[in-house]
Amino acid sequence: MPTRPGTPRLLRQLNDRAALELLLSSGPLTRAELGEYTGLSKVTAGQLLFRLQDRGLVAVVGEQAGGRGPNAALYGVVPSCAYVAGLDVLPGRISAGIADITGTLVAEVTADPSGRDDPVRLVRSALGQACEAAGIGADRLRAFVIGTRGVVDPGSGDVRFSFDLPSWHNGVLAELRRDLGVPVTIENDVNLAALAERAYGAALGVDDFVLVWAGVGQGLGVMLGGRLHRGFTGGAGEIGWLPVPGEPLPTDVSEPQSGSFQRLVGGDAVAGLASAHGIGVASGADPDADSVGEHVRTAVAQGAEAFLDELAGRLAVGVAAVAVVLDPGLVVLSGDVGRAGGDALADRVQDAVARFCPSRPRVMVSRVSGNPVLRGALVSALHQAREQVFSDTV
Repeated sequence: MPTRPGTPRLLRQLNDRAALELLLSSGPLTRAELGEYTGLSKVTAGQLLFRLQDRGLVAVVGEQAGGRGPNAALYGVVPSCAYVAGLDVLPGRISAGIADITGTLVAEVTADPSGRDDPVRLVRSALGQACEAAGIGADRLRAFVIGTRGVVDPGSGDVRFSFDLPSWHNGVLAELRRDLGVPVTIENDVNLAALAERAYGAALGVDDFVLVWAGVGQGLGVMLGGRLHRGFTGGAGEIGWLPVPGEPLPTDVSEPQSGSFQRLVGGDAVAGLASAHGIGVASGADPDADSVGEHVRTAVAQGAEAFLDELAGRLAVGVAAVAVVLDPGLVVLSGDVGRAGGDALADRVQDAVARFCPSRPRVMVSRVSGNPVLRGALVSALHQAREQVFSDTV
């Protein structure tokens, strides 16, 4: 494998990047503190800060009072040096957000996709609203990540299959990139929720865990060695298809609702289970995420232990199947059902899994606030943007 020689330019790039990442994670810092934490001399740290200031990446943000002599200047990353955008696309709602390079959410908007079947027009409109709310032009964006339901082809980056978003066909990604003039990435929504969980939630800093998305539909985000595992075709985590004893196998794989695990714990199943236990209303033809989550929230509020025990036992079937294959130390419950069930449901799932699974993973409910898919999209976009900005400082 070819290696890059340790030229002065390369060493400056490495030092600049280390300093910027340190200022993001631990800043603001004085020149002396930056030199101490990076191992650089005061002279080298001073040259580095001058270089980054000249590029508009770092600025003086305050002073640190000391003993004798003048106060030391505190340096921080300039938030406006780069922006990123994220999008969560659902059949009935689009959420868009803008964050600056520090990860601070600058603007978040919700758009109605009704009447817009063309994905490019739909995305352009939502992104325009978000940029307007943030007070920036789209040309200020360094990266843009879109979260969608469905399978994303790891080769082309396009949505290979989505039951809920049939208009998101092969070629949409190229059209978006041409139309918007912004680096665009499409990612599976549950994978993005897993990124958010590792950055902000119950899996903070954990390298090996799985996120079980329980709701109207089922999904699984797999993090191994600190990296998302997407599978050969991008279909890793489509847990709704998991064969379950006692549930019929699907006869048509183009119909996601026919998956065995989906039949056991999907929206219809949860609504029917709630009705059987006298919680809420009887299941309708097409329960949405809000109504399914409300059934579970009502059950928790009423202390409906029998309902929660049965629901946990059903979810434990899928969690145990994943645990015996991947042996994760942590399972995070998310999605409308998982989040609505909270610790009461997570604890029951953990106990149920322990009864028939030798690895006995810890089960926790999601700790990400707000929209986990949107937050994950911004995490992914920030990673891309920082690679660009921090790798080109010299």
